[in-house]
Amino acid sequence: MKLSNTLIYWYLQKNRDLPWRKTNDPYLVWLSEIMLQQTRVAQGMSYYLKFSEEFPTVNHLANADESTVLKMWQGLGYYSRARNLHFTAKYIAKELKGVFPSTYKELIKLKGVGDYTASAIASICFNEATAVVDGNVYRVLARYFGNHLPINSTKGIKEFKTLAQSLIDKNQPGVYNQAIMDFGSLQCKPQNPDCSICPLSSSCVAFEKKRIKELPVKEKKIKIKNRFFNYLVFVTEKGDTIIEERKGKGIWQGLYQFPLIETKKELDTIVGLEEFETKVFSDCMIKLFNENPIVHKLSHQHLYTKFWIVGVKTHPNTNTSWRKINEYPVPVLISNFLDKFNYKLHQNF
Repeated sequence: MKLSNTLIYWYLQKNRDLPWRKTNDPYLVWLSEIMLQQTRVAQGMSYYLKFSEEFPTVNHLANADESTVLKMWQGLGYYSRARNLHFTAKYIAKELKGVFPSTYKELIKLKGVGDYTASAIASICFNEATAVVDGNVYRVLARYFGNHLPINSTKGIKEFKTLAQSLIDKNQPGVYNQAIMDFGSLQCKPQNPDCSICPLSSSCVAFEKKRIKELPVKEKKIKIKNRFFNYLVFVTEKGDTIIEERKGKGIWQGLYQFPLIETKKELDTIVGLEEFETKVFSDCMIKLFNENPIVHKLSHQHLYTKFWIVGVKTHPNTNTSWRKINEYPVPVLISNFLDKFNYKLHQNF
């Protein structure tokens, strides 16, 4: 039996009941695919339901404020996905009159849409025979064919795409693409797959040669950069604080944070630091919220973070009340802090 037939048969028995699989609306499929990049289905489900209810069409999303979109995205991470999502929604609504592109070649031109997402939308919504290749697909193909090419190398990416394209069922490409992705997620799992019940085990090279754990191959990761963040959490007697929009092209662009001092190493005290003095410039009381730094791990950097509570009578730069601070879109690092912090306990410390 052909590989595609086996996968589709397996999928029809085992596929998950997911809301975005009940529609061929390219907007909703696009929304789900963007959300599920680097996000588990279990985590992304609630966000998809929330977004699709709040923004049922691309025009609704296009008309939203970026701050609202980022706030609703809060907790999913990789916020450039949300910004690109909003940008592309506005482009489709205004430049394309709300009509989604219907071919891979047009879809891949959209901001934030790469080969995988364009292939998924084109095949699922428009029945175009273009193969998806994501982490799950790489794993299935590398193991089944015993392919040791690094999946994150230029040659590997090209060859696996060619291989995937040669296998796609041209009569039902959307079903096949979803089948191989689900197969990689549920059956051919990264760790400890149950090969005893795998319908492909009789012809799987990695199973035959006992190389399941070796595949797929990845080139060495980029070196992790350590950064040291010190947030100044101002608390005035009236219950006000300072929160700032994060500018530039770095992490968390467009999200909000407390005044930040980044240093080259972990600090035991922040008093006497020139940058601290220029941000406070008045009598204050300082208390370290977390003695040990909170380590927040991103793909290529680890953030070692301390929150310094700065109690002041007043401050000319306060711009929001503590009662309203949860209205701002913030990184999950700060969101977790806010869940634990009670400003009332620090107003007169």
